Amino acid sequence: MPTTRAAITGVHAYVPEDVITNADLEKLVDTNDEWIRTRTGIEKRHILKGEGRGTSVMGIEAVKGLLEKTNTDPSEIELVICATVTADMQFPDTANIIADEVGIKNAFCYDINAACSGFIYALTTAARFIEAGAHKKVIVVGADKMSSIVDYTDRSTCIIFGDGAGAVLLEASEEGNGIVDALLKSDGAGRVYLHQKAGGSAYPATADTVQRREHFVYQNGRPVFKAAVSGMADVVGKVIERNDISADDVAWLVPHQANRRIIESVANMLDFPMEKVMVNIHKYGNTTAATIPLCLWEWEDQMKKGDNVILTAFGGGFTWGAVYLKWAYGE
Repeated sequence: MPTTRAAITGVHAYVPEDVITNADLEKLVDTNDEWIRTRTGIEKRHILKGEGRGTSVMGIEAVKGLLEKTNTDPSEIELVICATVTADMQFPDTANIIADEVGIKNAFCYDINAACSGFIYALTTAARFIEAGAHKKVIVVGADKMSSIVDYTDRSTCIIFGDGAGAVLLEASEEGNGIVDALLKSDGAGRVYLHQKAGGSAYPATADTVQRREHFVYQNGRPVFKAAVSGMADVVGKVIERNDISADDVAWLVPHQANRRIIESVANMLDFPMEKVMVNIHKYGNTTAATIPLCLWEWEDQMKKGDNVILTAFGGGFTWGAVYLKWAYGE
């Protein structure tokens, strides 16, 4: 019998209209455009503004567009997973809000929090439901409103992050296309280098935690950089080896857009030419769980059916991993 795989059959994304450029940040903190571009590759980032407008606002737009372009009725969707670290509320899950607003009523929905690795964690989880025959159509969303947890007086972090959302439709395929393999990792020891201290049960919100600015992203850049490069290069290399393919066989490497230098270092370690590496960090910054679907959305027209594609990410916690898939549509 043919192997049933979970195939991406559509992708859509959304970024807010408002933009913060490097020149804008020069007015907020002690930095400059050249310094930011040289060290991160970022030129601008999109920001969601407006009272009461959370991550779901972007996720809703991404899913609406996805349903329209794939001609999918909301009633056909059986599961929605949203990867995010910036949920609208502690509960209900942002996936529930997105589903409600787009008319998805026959699905169960939940969030996954794996920081920047959230999308590939969610994608792998969703694939298992399809491979097992439990569901036929699943939507995976990667969305974050990082501006809600960024300290715009901290020049080490405010230059990095932006807001955005992307979503993919997963369906069963017996053509040989779809998700072939995944290797996911985590190491909680990395939490000391990249975390948001307050807002959870360990340090609930108080006047003191707010005054100490503990509800914002904290990052110790050097160890994160080192771990991200070694982690992503390692899992991609292992996935390539155990599937008996080479870098030459891979049409596209889709890395998490954390930092241009990280992306280039990973590609160099794996002998991937940069022309086969998706890079759009200059336009969006690090949108955390949204970076990979944003890349797939922008390169959708360039990918061909049967293309070997590898997704890889690294995030706070630490979390990291790689997903190997065969693209399921395109000429």
